Parts: sequence; C-alpha cells; structure tokens
Amino acid sequence: MPAFDAWDIVKVPFPYTDRPVRQRRPALVIAAKGLQEHHGLLWVLMITSAENRGWPGDVEIADLHQAALPAPSVIRTAKIATIEAKEAERIGNLEGESRMRVRQFLLAELAPAAS
Repeated sequence: MPAFDAWDIVKVPFPYTDRPVRQRRPALVIAAKGLQEHHGLLWVLMITSAENRGWPGDVEIADLHQAALPAPSVIRTAKIATIEAKEAERIGNLEGESRMRVRQFLLAELAPAAS
C-alpha cells in the first residue's frame, strides 16, 4: 500500500450522508502519516464539481492539471470522512493557494472545539 501525504488528491469510495451509498470520487487527504501508519486510515475532504450549488467553506481548486481533475472542482470542507487507506488511489495533489484556504477554514472550524 502506498504511503499518502496531506494534500494528495485521491480517488476513494466516499460515503454519502443522506443515503446508504458509497461512490468512488476524488477527495483531498488532510491527515495521513500517523493515522495511516497506526490504523490504516486517512482523513479526507470531499471534492465535487464546481457546477454544484456552493456551500460555505467550499474552496476552488485552481490548478486542475496538478490535481489531475477533468473539470472545474471545489473542495467541500464541510464534508470530512475517515477512509481505509487501502481503498485510496493517488491521482494528483493540491497546489499552494488552495492549500492555504483549506487550512484556514479547517483551523477556524476545528480550533474552537479544542479550546
């Protein structure tokens, strides 16, 4: 099994929250190292078409070529999942400006819970 890093874009069977279905789709790895090493898990954020209705916290993917995505897409930071690393396939990675925006959103949402 390959080792994954934060900011890798992977294809994974992403669970839906509103129905008992899983569909292979792109996702952004936000935590890997220790999670993968000790538990075989990854934390990922959903990636969806930019044509879908936007949600607060969506982050546009600026470099589709580096991300290896065929169409304009956004990271849906509100949709986080824990995925078995063995089910993931690396396809690309996220460029710097989008990384910064995802990081800012996650810190704003997660930090208040830790205080």
